Amino acid sequence: MANIHTLDLNFQGRTNAIASYLIVDSDAVVLIESGPGSCLPALEAGLRSHNLTLADVTHVLLTHIHLDHAGAAGALAQHGAQIYVHGLGAPHLIHPEKLIASATRIYAERMDSLWGAFLPVPPDQLHVVKDASEIQIGRLNFLALATPGHAEHHHVYIHEDICFSGDVGGVRIPGYQYLRLPMPPPELHFGRWRESLTRLRAQKISRIAPTHFGIYDDPAWHLTELARALDAVERWLESVMPANPTIEELREKFGPWVEADARKQGLSAEALQSFALANPLGMSADGLMRYWQKVRGGGIIGLI
Repeated sequence: MANIHTLDLNFQGRTNAIASYLIVDSDAVVLIESGPGSCLPALEAGLRSHNLTLADVTHVLLTHIHLDHAGAAGALAQHGAQIYVHGLGAPHLIHPEKLIASATRIYAERMDSLWGAFLPVPPDQLHVVKDASEIQIGRLNFLALATPGHAEHHHVYIHEDICFSGDVGGVRIPGYQYLRLPMPPPELHFGRWRESLTRLRAQKISRIAPTHFGIYDDPAWHLTELARALDAVERWLESVMPANPTIEELREKFGPWVEADARKQGLSAEALQSFALANPLGMSADGLMRYWQKVRGGGIIGLI
Protein backbone atom coordinates (compact mmCIF):
# COMPACT_ATOMS: atom_id res chain seq x y z
CA MET A 1 0.00 0.00 0.00
CA ALA A 2 1.40 3.38 -1.05
CA ASN A 3 1.98 6.21 1.39
CA ILE A 4 -0.72 8.89 1.19
CA HIS A 5 -0.09 12.29 2.76
CA THR A 6 -2.35 15.32 3.14
CA LEU A 7 -0.48 18.50 2.25
CA ASP A 8 -2.18 21.55 3.75
CA LEU A 9 -1.70 24.42 1.31
CA ASN A 10 -2.50 27.04 3.96
CA PHE A 11 -4.67 29.02 1.61
CA GLN A 12 -4.68 32.70 2.61
CA GLY A 13 -2.82 31.72 5.78
CA ARG A 14 -5.62 29.42 6.96
CA THR A 15 -5.30 25.70 7.69
CA ASN A 16 -7.85 23.07 6.61
CA ALA A 17 -9.03 25.00 3.53
CA ILE A 18 -7.29 23.42 0.51
CA ALA A 19 -5.43 20.11 0.34
CA SER A 20 -3.16 18.49 -2.18
CA TYR A 21 -2.81 14.76 -1.64
CA LEU A 22 0.65 13.27 -2.09
CA ILE A 23 1.09 9.60 -2.98
CA VAL A 24 4.61 8.20 -3.18
CA ASP A 25 5.53 4.75 -4.41
CA SER A 26 9.01 3.95 -5.71
CA ASP A 27 9.69 6.42 -8.55
CA ALA A 28 6.09 7.63 -8.73
CA VAL A 29 5.36 10.92 -6.95
CA VAL A 30 1.69 11.73 -7.56
CA LEU A 31 -0.38 14.71 -6.48
CA ILE A 32 -4.16 14.72 -6.43
CA GLU A 33 -4.85 18.43 -7.10
CA SER A 34 -2.16 21.06 -7.64
CA GLY A 35 -3.86 23.75 -5.60
CA PRO A 36 -3.76 27.39 -6.75
CA GLY A 37 -0.66 29.18 -7.94
CA SER A 38 -0.74 31.37 -4.83
CA CYS A 39 -0.10 28.26 -2.71
CA LEU A 40 3.04 27.08 -4.50
CA PRO A 41 5.29 28.06 -1.55
CA ALA A 42 3.13 25.99 0.80
CA LEU A 43 3.12 23.10 -1.67
CA GLU A 44 6.90 23.29 -1.88
CA ALA A 45 7.12 23.28 1.93
CA GLY A 46 4.82 20.27 2.13
CA LEU A 47 6.87 18.36 -0.40
CA ARG A 48 10.08 19.35 1.37
CA SER A 49 8.78 17.79 4.58
CA HIS A 50 8.85 14.49 2.67
CA ASN A 51 12.31 15.19 1.20
CA LEU A 52 10.82 16.07 -2.19
CA THR A 53 10.81 19.10 -4.49
CA LEU A 54 8.48 20.34 -7.22
CA ALA A 55 10.79 18.70 -9.76
CA ASP A 56 10.22 15.31 -8.10
CA VAL A 57 6.47 15.36 -8.84
CA THR A 58 5.87 12.98 -11.74
CA HIS A 59 2.07 13.15 -12.16
CA VAL A 60 -0.79 15.45 -11.15
CA LEU A 61 -4.41 14.22 -11.24
CA LEU A 62 -6.89 17.11 -11.30
CA THR A 63 -10.50 16.57 -10.27
CA HIS A 64 -11.48 19.68 -12.27
CA ILE A 65 -10.04 22.99 -13.48
CA HIS A 66 -11.35 25.49 -10.93
CA LEU A 67 -8.53 27.73 -9.74
CA ASP A 68 -8.32 26.32 -6.21
CA HIS A 69 -7.80 22.83 -7.62
CA ALA A 70 -5.78 23.32 -10.80
CA GLY A 71 -4.18 26.76 -10.69
CA ALA A 72 -0.64 25.50 -10.13
CA ALA A 73 -0.83 22.69 -12.70
CA GLY A 74 1.08 24.71 -15.30
CA ALA A 75 3.86 25.49 -12.86
CA LEU A 76 4.20 21.81 -11.98
CA ALA A 77 4.25 20.96 -15.68
CA GLN A 78 7.15 23.39 -16.11
CA HIS A 79 9.01 21.26 -13.56
CA GLY A 80 8.27 18.14 -15.61
CA ALA A 81 5.00 16.74 -14.23
CA GLN A 82 2.42 15.01 -16.42
CA ILE A 83 -1.06 16.50 -15.92
CA TYR A 84 -4.33 14.51 -16.07
CA VAL A 85 -7.73 16.17 -16.46
CA HIS A 86 -11.27 15.77 -17.82
CA GLY A 87 -11.59 16.33 -21.57
CA LEU A 88 -13.86 19.35 -21.14
CA GLY A 89 -11.24 21.04 -18.97
CA ALA A 90 -8.16 20.18 -21.02
CA PRO A 91 -8.43 23.03 -23.59
CA HIS A 92 -8.57 25.58 -20.78
CA LEU A 93 -5.31 24.29 -19.31
CA ILE A 94 -3.55 24.61 -22.66
CA HIS A 95 -5.06 28.04 -23.33
CA PRO A 96 -6.17 29.44 -19.96
CA GLU A 97 -6.93 32.97 -21.18
CA LYS A 98 -10.72 32.55 -21.17
CA LEU A 99 -10.68 30.91 -17.74
CA ILE A 100 -8.49 33.69 -16.34
CA ALA A 101 -10.70 36.39 -17.88
CA SER A 102 -13.81 34.79 -16.43
CA ALA A 103 -12.28 34.60 -12.96
CA THR A 104 -10.95 38.15 -13.19
CA ARG A 105 -14.48 39.45 -13.76
CA ILE A 106 -15.39 37.89 -10.42
CA TYR A 107 -12.28 38.56 -8.30
CA ALA A 108 -10.95 41.75 -9.96
CA GLU A 109 -7.98 43.17 -8.05
CA ARG A 110 -7.92 40.16 -5.70
CA MET A 111 -7.06 37.70 -8.51
CA ASP A 112 -3.33 37.60 -7.90
CA SER A 113 -3.42 37.50 -4.11
CA LEU A 114 -6.06 34.77 -4.09
CA TRP A 115 -4.93 32.56 -6.95
CA GLY A 116 -1.48 33.59 -8.16
CA ALA A 117 -0.25 32.77 -11.65
CA PHE A 118 -2.18 30.29 -13.81
CA LEU A 119 0.37 29.06 -16.34
CA PRO A 120 -0.53 27.00 -19.43
CA VAL A 121 0.16 23.27 -19.56
CA PRO A 122 2.13 22.14 -22.64
CA PRO A 123 -0.05 19.85 -24.80
CA ASP A 124 2.53 17.05 -24.74
CA GLN A 125 2.28 16.91 -20.93
CA LEU A 126 -1.50 16.96 -20.78
CA HIS A 127 -3.51 13.73 -20.65
CA VAL A 128 -7.27 13.65 -21.21
CA VAL A 129 -9.00 11.37 -18.72
CA LYS A 130 -12.12 9.52 -19.82
CA ASP A 131 -14.91 8.21 -17.64
CA ALA A 132 -14.21 4.84 -16.00
CA SER A 133 -10.62 4.83 -17.29
CA GLU A 134 -7.82 3.31 -15.25
CA ILE A 135 -4.65 5.31 -14.87
CA GLN A 136 -1.56 3.23 -14.20
CA ILE A 137 1.41 5.10 -12.74
CA GLY A 138 4.16 2.64 -11.90
CA ARG A 139 2.59 0.26 -9.40
CA LEU A 140 -0.19 2.74 -8.58
CA ASN A 141 -3.64 2.39 -10.09
CA PHE A 142 -6.38 5.03 -10.15
CA LEU A 143 -9.95 4.67 -11.37
CA ALA A 144 -11.39 7.92 -12.75
CA LEU A 145 -15.15 8.40 -12.57
CA ALA A 146 -16.99 11.29 -14.20
CA THR A 147 -19.01 12.92 -11.43
CA PRO A 148 -20.82 16.08 -12.58
CA GLY A 149 -23.05 18.19 -10.36
CA HIS A 150 -20.56 20.69 -9.02
CA ALA A 151 -19.03 21.02 -12.51
CA GLU A 152 -19.48 19.11 -15.75
CA HIS A 153 -15.71 18.64 -16.07
CA HIS A 154 -15.34 16.80 -12.76
CA HIS A 155 -13.74 13.44 -11.95
CA VAL A 156 -13.15 11.63 -8.72
CA TYR A 157 -10.18 9.28 -8.46
CA ILE A 158 -10.38 6.01 -6.55
CA HIS A 159 -7.11 4.50 -5.39
CA GLU A 160 -7.22 1.31 -3.33
CA ASP A 161 -9.90 2.00 -0.68
CA ILE A 162 -9.92 5.80 -0.88
CA CYS A 163 -11.98 8.16 -3.01
CA PHE A 164 -10.42 11.54 -3.77
CA SER A 165 -13.71 13.34 -4.23
CA GLY A 166 -12.76 16.85 -5.33
CA ASP A 167 -15.75 19.15 -4.84
CA VAL A 168 -18.55 16.69 -5.58
CA GLY A 169 -17.60 15.34 -2.13
CA GLY A 170 -18.47 18.67 -0.52
CA VAL A 171 -16.51 20.74 1.98
CA ARG A 172 -15.71 19.34 5.41
CA ILE A 173 -13.34 20.38 8.21
CA PRO A 174 -11.62 17.83 10.49
CA GLY A 175 -13.18 17.50 13.91
CA TYR A 176 -16.81 18.10 12.90
CA GLN A 177 -19.64 15.92 11.61
CA TYR A 178 -20.67 18.74 9.33
CA LEU A 179 -20.24 19.56 5.66
CA ARG A 180 -21.31 22.09 3.05
CA LEU A 181 -21.93 22.04 -0.68
CA PRO A 182 -19.71 24.18 -2.94
CA MET A 183 -22.16 25.47 -5.55
CA PRO A 184 -20.53 28.12 -7.75
CA PRO A 185 -21.77 29.02 -11.21
CA PRO A 186 -22.03 28.13 -13.99
CA GLU A 187 -22.57 24.35 -13.85
CA LEU A 188 -24.34 23.52 -10.60
CA HIS A 189 -26.91 20.80 -11.24
CA PHE A 190 -28.70 19.03 -8.40
CA GLY A 191 -29.92 16.08 -10.48
CA ARG A 192 -26.47 15.28 -11.86
CA TRP A 193 -24.93 15.68 -8.40
CA ARG A 194 -27.38 13.12 -7.00
CA GLU A 195 -26.53 10.74 -9.84
CA SER A 196 -22.84 11.15 -9.02
CA LEU A 197 -23.49 10.30 -5.36
CA THR A 198 -25.39 7.18 -6.41
CA ARG A 199 -22.41 6.16 -8.49
CA LEU A 200 -20.01 6.71 -5.59
CA ARG A 201 -22.17 4.63 -3.23
CA ALA A 202 -21.67 1.68 -5.59
CA GLN A 203 -17.88 1.83 -5.17
CA LYS A 204 -16.00 -0.20 -2.58
CA ILE A 205 -14.35 2.55 -0.58
CA SER A 206 -13.66 2.85 3.13
CA ARG A 207 -12.23 6.40 3.06
CA ILE A 208 -13.21 9.64 1.34
CA ALA A 209 -10.92 12.63 0.79
CA PRO A 210 -12.53 15.89 -0.36
CA THR A 211 -10.07 18.56 -1.49
CA HIS A 212 -11.61 20.78 1.19
CA PHE A 213 -10.40 19.10 3.49
CA GLY A 214 -8.90 15.89 4.82
CA ILE A 215 -9.30 12.11 4.77
CA TYR A 216 -12.30 10.54 6.54
CA ASP A 217 -13.16 6.94 7.35
CA ASP A 218 -16.97 7.33 7.27
CA PRO A 219 -17.84 7.48 3.55
CA ALA A 220 -21.35 6.08 4.09
CA TRP A 221 -22.24 8.92 6.48
CA HIS A 222 -20.46 11.43 4.27
CA LEU A 223 -22.36 10.51 1.09
CA THR A 224 -25.68 10.31 2.94
CA GLU A 225 -25.09 13.75 4.41
CA LEU A 226 -24.25 15.16 0.99
CA ALA A 227 -27.58 13.87 -0.33
CA ARG A 228 -29.42 15.34 2.67
CA ALA A 229 -27.71 18.69 2.11
CA LEU A 230 -28.67 18.71 -1.57
CA ASP A 231 -32.29 18.07 -0.63
CA ALA A 232 -32.25 20.79 2.03
CA VAL A 233 -30.71 23.42 -0.24
CA GLU A 234 -33.07 22.67 -3.10
CA ARG A 235 -36.10 22.87 -0.79
CA TRP A 236 -34.82 26.19 0.54
CA LEU A 237 -34.30 27.50 -2.99
CA GLU A 238 -37.82 26.48 -3.98
CA SER A 239 -39.18 28.34 -0.96
CA VAL A 240 -37.45 31.66 -1.70
CA MET A 241 -37.39 31.92 -5.50
CA PRO A 242 -41.14 32.43 -6.04
CA ALA A 243 -40.60 35.91 -4.53
CA ASN A 244 -38.23 36.62 -7.46
CA PRO A 245 -35.34 37.96 -5.32
CA THR A 246 -32.44 39.84 -6.86
CA ILE A 247 -29.02 38.23 -6.62
CA GLU A 248 -28.15 40.61 -3.79
CA GLU A 249 -31.29 39.59 -1.90
CA LEU A 250 -30.57 35.91 -2.49
CA ARG A 251 -27.05 36.30 -1.09
CA GLU A 252 -28.45 38.13 1.95
CA LYS A 253 -30.88 35.29 2.61
CA PHE A 254 -28.58 32.35 1.86
CA GLY A 255 -25.66 33.28 4.11
CA PRO A 256 -27.66 33.53 7.37
CA TRP A 257 -29.57 30.33 6.53
CA VAL A 258 -26.32 28.37 6.19
CA GLU A 259 -24.66 30.01 9.19
CA ALA A 260 -27.65 29.23 11.42
CA ASP A 261 -27.19 25.54 10.65
CA ALA A 262 -23.45 25.80 11.35
CA ARG A 263 -24.07 27.36 14.75
CA LYS A 264 -26.22 24.37 15.70
CA GLN A 265 -23.18 22.16 15.06
CA GLY A 266 -20.98 24.20 17.41
CA LEU A 267 -18.32 25.10 14.85
CA SER A 268 -15.42 27.20 16.12
CA ALA A 269 -14.65 30.62 14.65
CA GLU A 270 -11.52 29.14 13.08
CA ALA A 271 -13.50 26.35 11.43
CA LEU A 272 -16.06 28.84 10.12
CA GLN A 273 -13.26 30.87 8.57
CA SER A 274 -11.86 27.78 6.86
CA PHE A 275 -15.32 27.02 5.48
CA ALA A 276 -15.67 30.60 4.26
CA LEU A 277 -12.36 30.42 2.38
CA ALA A 278 -12.97 26.99 0.89
CA ASN A 279 -16.62 27.65 0.05
CA PRO A 280 -17.62 31.35 -0.20
CA LEU A 281 -21.34 31.55 0.47
CA GLY A 282 -21.84 34.43 -1.94
CA MET A 283 -20.41 32.30 -4.74
CA SER A 284 -22.83 29.48 -3.91
CA ALA A 285 -25.74 31.94 -3.93
CA ASP A 286 -24.65 33.00 -7.41
CA GLY A 287 -24.58 29.36 -8.48
CA LEU A 288 -28.07 28.81 -7.08
CA MET A 289 -29.41 31.80 -8.98
CA ARG A 290 -27.90 30.57 -12.23
CA TYR A 291 -29.18 27.03 -11.62
CA TRP A 292 -32.69 28.34 -11.03
CA GLN A 293 -32.68 30.53 -14.13
CA LYS A 294 -30.92 28.18 -16.55
CA VAL A 295 -31.76 24.66 -15.37
CA ARG A 296 -35.16 25.03 -13.79
CA GLY A 297 -36.02 27.40 -16.61
CA GLY A 298 -34.89 24.91 -19.27
CA GLY A 299 -31.76 26.73 -20.40
CA ILE A 300 -28.28 25.36 -21.14
CA ILE A 301 -25.22 25.95 -18.99
CA GLY A 302 -21.77 26.40 -20.50
CA LEU A 303 -18.35 25.56 -19.08
CA ILE A 304 -16.96 29.08 -18.64
